[in-house]
Amino acid sequence: MAKLKASFICQNCGTVTARWQGRCEACGEWNTIVEESAGGGIGGGPQRGARRGRVTALLPLSGEMEEAPRISTGIAELDRACGGGIVRGSAILIGGDPGIGKSTLLMQAAAGLSRGGHRVVYVSGEEAVAQVRLRAQRLKADDTDVMLMAETNVEDILATLGDDKRPDLVIIDSIQTLWSDLAESAPGTVTQVRTGVQAMVKYAKASGAAVILVGHVTKDGQIAGPRVVEHMVDAVLYFEGEGGHHFRILRTVKNRFGPTDEIGVFEMSDLGLREVQNPSELFLGERNTKSPGSAVFAGMEGTRPVLVEIQALVVASALGTPRRAVVGWDQPRLAMVLAVLEAHCGVRLGQHDVYLNVAGGFRISEPAADLAVAAALVSSLSGLALPADCVYFGEISLSGAVRPVAHSAQRLKEAEKLGFGQAVLPSLSADLPKGRDVSTHEVETLPHLVARVAGAAASQEAE
Repeated sequence: MAKLKASFICQNCGTVTARWQGRCEACGEWNTIVEESAGGGIGGGPQRGARRGRVTALLPLSGEMEEAPRISTGIAELDRACGGGIVRGSAILIGGDPGIGKSTLLMQAAAGLSRGGHRVVYVSGEEAVAQVRLRAQRLKADDTDVMLMAETNVEDILATLGDDKRPDLVIIDSIQTLWSDLAESAPGTVTQVRTGVQAMVKYAKASGAAVILVGHVTKDGQIAGPRVVEHMVDAVLYFEGEGGHHFRILRTVKNRFGPTDEIGVFEMSDLGLREVQNPSELFLGERNTKSPGSAVFAGMEGTRPVLVEIQALVVASALGTPRRAVVGWDQPRLAMVLAVLEAHCGVRLGQHDVYLNVAGGFRISEPAADLAVAAALVSSLSGLALPADCVYFGEISLSGAVRPVAHSAQRLKEAEKLGFGQAVLPSLSADLPKGRDVSTHEVETLPHLVARVAGAAASQEAE
């Protein structure tokens, strides 16, 4: 029998090295490398002689396809983020900051499934059964048939699940508390997390029960543990939110059975998480229409249009190097917009501090917000407010041209639903709706936008 070799694994990023060292060369963290047995990882186990492989049938791409069977949780926003419901036999990983509401959301989902006649098992590795019952009582979920288990050993969990009727959903809270007899390292290490997740994913595929795994996040906002954990599961959801805001966003970053850019919006209350059917009204609820430097961006999050307010503040700088502060957007993207404004529009911002904020703590990732950011910057610099009933969307290129973006019709329909009467968008935009009540103003280049913003703001001030 071959001798098992020891390997050294970083507990922060999962990098494997041949020897111990004080600092991980991959992530730069100190004192995170731990010696572990090589047999505890994926593909490990007892060393056996090589067996003869069996022949597997090859199938063509064409053939009958079956829709993935889904179960509804009764929470429309959670179902939207999952692609229309939880797929049977799938493994879902949910990550988020401590106290953001992961356990609250899953308890409400478990209660909704139980009321629908589904069998749900909630496995808590961090809290006792009495603590889970207190949360269920606060959320008005204690009248359901959700089965509880306070256990952290993977073998005991699988034995309990296999001893009774197969559940429809199993919730593991959290994967950092799981430990297996197959791995010799301590609970919470990379090897134990990887082994536990692998066992739960294997159980989900073999039994047909859906498994939801809760994962902690690191200081950088990434799910703790190696990236292989995210590769092993079928869907990865991040639960986001700011401490000073009462809303939470469930964002999909991976989904093998649906779109990967959907979001679900919730509002935290005393009785748990409440669904927000129209997020645009939430993000625009406290908007000051007469303040300069404010522009409304018509964005898209997956299949959902969302209107958010972009706030800009441009002030003369007293420092040698002006400040550039961004909250909720990409800072390199702001630097590009500032450079294009100065190079092609003559807007001098080199001696000004620039502060940009997406109202409500919302995070924007699509480049279609370039046009709204540029309008807010010009409005703040000139001190003239933009029209209160106008939305902006479009991508700015380095040449100063405004490029079309997708889903223009859905953006305009959302703006019309919320009472906006104007929209500034790129020329040659496709799929514009016919018979719309929103008047569109197409711009080809960024200088056209600057001239329009200055002219409209000046005429509004004259009135």
